Amino acid sequence: MKTLQNQKRENVISELLQSALNYDPEIQHHYAIVIPCYNEEKRFAYQEFKTFALQHPEVLLCLVNDGSKDRTLAVLRGIQTESPSNIAVYDMPQNGGKSEAVRQGMLFVHRNYDSKLIGFLDADLATHPEEWLLMAKYKEAHPKYGAIVGSRIQRLGADINRDDSRSLVSSMIKKIIKAILRANFQDTQCGAKIFQRNLVPFLFKNQFETPWLFDVEIFLRLQQKFGKTTLQKGVLEYPLLHWSEIGDSRLKLKDTIKIPLQLLGLYYHYQIKRKPKSILNNKQLKLALQSN
Repeated sequence: MKTLQNQKRENVISELLQSALNYDPEIQHHYAIVIPCYNEEKRFAYQEFKTFALQHPEVLLCLVNDGSKDRTLAVLRGIQTESPSNIAVYDMPQNGGKSEAVRQGMLFVHRNYDSKLIGFLDADLATHPEEWLLMAKYKEAHPKYGAIVGSRIQRLGADINRDDSRSLVSSMIKKIIKAILRANFQDTQCGAKIFQRNLVPFLFKNQFETPWLFDVEIFLRLQQKFGKTTLQKGVLEYPLLHWSEIGDSRLKLKDTIKIPLQLLGLYYHYQIKRKPKSILNNKQLKLALQSN
């Protein structure tokens, strides 16, 4: 009797999953959030993402399984059945790291959905999807910018919790990044970023050179295509109201030691080894960033 009940339960789950995989949504997803997931079985914010998906049908959540070794894929398939109209799962058979998971997810969304604004967010909910959506709507109110990026600036009224023990290393890395980008960026590494649809193929077509600094590479690619003044004129930093440091960070001390060398490698790769074939003038840059 117990075996029969288990079989019926498995059949129901299988039917729900198949329905989600075959779902043909009627609603247009104006926004799309790519969320890379690696070994998130025990800590995935199932309820939070489910609630957000049900409350915001205009937002597509693309959950990318980055070759997880646990049952993360099963968890992601499970939440997909809860809101199949706006939750998609992209499965990477092999682990490629956060940068590759984000890249694959961005291209998957661009190929299969008509979202006008496409971006990404960390699965640990250091930034909540509700604030990502606020960023997207702020970007729409300022259409001259091609991208908007979250910035973890500590200020009055904001709930920004960061680990002070990393402040010295972070300060040094920030200075190197500013020198390489030649722009007064306050925060390039925040996991919340949004791009106009037309920029996605160029920015994410090729694999990134580094696993942790792909955010910097994105900006270097923008400069490579549109010129050195691109970031000042085409990228908007958005000061977040909430951000929390997650204790189980995969960025270890040995990685922070490697970062300065990796930054120098990026500088050589993008600004010395490769020279832009053409630089657009200001009018052409504005049109390129605003076109959909």
